Amino acid sequence: MLKSWLIAIVVNAIAILAVAELFEAFYIESFGMAILASFILSVLNVIVRPILVFFTLPITFLTLGLFLFVINAITLMLTQWMIGDGFVIDGFGWAIVAAIIISILNALLQSLFKQVVR
Repeated sequence: MLKSWLIAIVVNAIAILAVAELFEAFYIESFGMAILASFILSVLNVIVRPILVFFTLPITFLTLGLFLFVINAITLMLTQWMIGDGFVIDGFGWAIVAAIIISILNALLQSLFKQVVR
């Protein structure tokens, strides 16, 4: 379990770095900062995200789950707020774009890593 969690942290850090390379509006200082951001994001996804999902369940249902990207953007912005200057997102719109791309990259990279680890 710990091994898969650590792999998920590294995969998420790679996805964060990829988004930072794609967009100037998304800045991450270093790979170490990406690991820290990934760790904080995973903790927020365990603690804060379920609460947000519960309270926004009606709108999530009405948008056929697309509102989950907004929740992911909120957790991403909270991560940025907790880290400070080493991790910068220029606005909430960019956070939504980044959340979508990070989700897609995470899904692709997780499937790749699961095949390699087996």
